[in-house]
Amino acid sequence: MQTNPRHHFPMLLAFLFLVLVVSSLGGAVTATGLDDWYRDLAKPPFNPPDWLFGPVWTALYLAIAIAGWRLWRVLGWVQGRGVLALWGLQLVMNLCWSVIFFGLQAPGAALVWIGLLFLVLLACIRQFAPVDRWAAILFVPYALWVAFAAVLNGAIWWLN
Repeated sequence: MQTNPRHHFPMLLAFLFLVLVVSSLGGAVTATGLDDWYRDLAKPPFNPPDWLFGPVWTALYLAIAIAGWRLWRVLGWVQGRGVLALWGLQLVMNLCWSVIFFGLQAPGAALVWIGLLFLVLLACIRQFAPVDRWAAILFVPYALWVAFAAVLNGAIWWLN
């Protein structure tokens, strides 16, 4: 089912807005843990500089929004409810990782959670590919970054 082209741009804005809200909530939670707690943690030598996270996540969140919009554009809400629910699940799980790691200051629990998030991202790529190849491709850098973040999370947990 193709969606009405007149709705494409407003829905792109809606997906961008939804992702912006979630990323802002995650950023707010992250900011609460950055002060003394995170800065005082022992970190591995491959820990990226703090300034890198903002641009990387901005690009990834943009890709996440576009992927969701592309899925909606191809399937609509009714036919797409399964893949769009999976898309929404990964977004909620992404936010929850920030809450667990920074908000609750629980790197061990966050490590388990990010492992689950990575598995959900692999499921997203697999489920998105037959619907819209580009939606799946847009999730590949996201999954790679989450894999790196899981390794980083694990190293921080181990060192502390």
